[in-house]
Amino acid sequence: MKVHYFQHVAFEGLGYIEEWAKANGHQLNATKFYEKHHLPNLTSFDMLVVMGGPMGVYDEKEFPWLFEEKAFIKKAIEADKTVVGICLGAQLIAETLGAKVYPNKVKEIGWFPIQKSGHFFFKSLPDDFVVFHWHGDTFDLPRKAVQLASTEACRNQAFLYNKKVLGLQFHLEATEKSLQEMLDNGKNELTAGDYIQTEKQILEGKKYLEENNKVLENLLNWLK
Repeated sequence: MKVHYFQHVAFEGLGYIEEWAKANGHQLNATKFYEKHHLPNLTSFDMLVVMGGPMGVYDEKEFPWLFEEKAFIKKAIEADKTVVGICLGAQLIAETLGAKVYPNKVKEIGWFPIQKSGHFFFKSLPDDFVVFHWHGDTFDLPRKAVQLASTEACRNQAFLYNKKVLGLQFHLEATEKSLQEMLDNGKNELTAGDYIQTEKQILEGKKYLEENNKVLENLLNWLK
């Protein structure tokens, strides 16, 4: 399978998705918006993965490439491609599908449990499955999308649209390396808050990584 991914900052790469792709013999190509870049031809890939980043979907003035990225995501969905969005990626997909994206009442940074919906997609997960979050924005559920998970701090944490488009607010792809990179580049956000953990607490959550990666592997295999 040919997988193309959109990366917005150098420190938020594919993480475990890269390991999954290589283990399964999938071809990887990228558009890195923080470098000189070009968008792929729609016929050149089977799956589009849209990664996270510290910017918001509404920051077009500072990051004008957001306009072209959103337009391309819309075309990919209309072309019936498999599309996976993580954090900012999920927010971009949500907006592309007509949903509102806006600052959440609180930031959610650290390891917190998600409450799954009754949808079969997360059926095998424990009722309170702990995942890694790093987001301040949220989104309304896109029309015709199925809600998959929520948390105490943020209602819409995951959705599935048309059985081929997956949005995840949280980071199942996190690895020890990517976790440290996010911490190194975002420590200023670790302020006091009900849903913001300390660096020490976040690093202690490395015990959840393997299980999170396995869940993501199963989701990706189902989607392909």
